[in-house]
Amino acid sequence: MPKPATDPLPDNQFKLEPALEKRTRRTFSAEYKLRIVQEANACQHGELGSLLRREKLYHNQIQQWRREFDQGGTASLSKTAPGPKPQLTSEQSQIAALEKKIQRLEHQLQLKDDCLALQKKP
Repeated sequence: MPKPATDPLPDNQFKLEPALEKRTRRTFSAEYKLRIVQEANACQHGELGSLLRREKLYHNQIQQWRREFDQGGTASLSKTAPGPKPQLTSEQSQIAALEKKIQRLEHQLQLKDDCLALQKKP
C-alpha cells in the first residue's frame, strides 16, 4: 500500500525567498555619502545614533566618508572598489606570474636533463 501524499514543507518550517538567498555588498553613490555626512555633521548630541539606525549604517562608515571628503572632496567619495588598492598593475602581475612559471619549467627541465645524464652513463 503506498504512503499518503504529504506536503513537502510542514507548517512549522519556513520557505526561503529567492531574493534573500544571495546577499551582495551594498554600494553607495557619492551624492548619498555626501548627504549622509552633511546630516551627520548637523546632528546634535545623541541624534547620530538614530540617523545611523534609520539608514542602516555603521559609525565607522561615516568616519571613513568624512576622511575621504576631507582629503579629496566629493570626487574621492565616488570610490567604488572596497579593500586595499593592488600594488601591481594587471600587466605587472601577469609578467610576475609568467616569470614564476618560467622558473618552474626551467627547474623541471634541469631535473629531466639530470635524469637523462644519469641514464646515459655506463
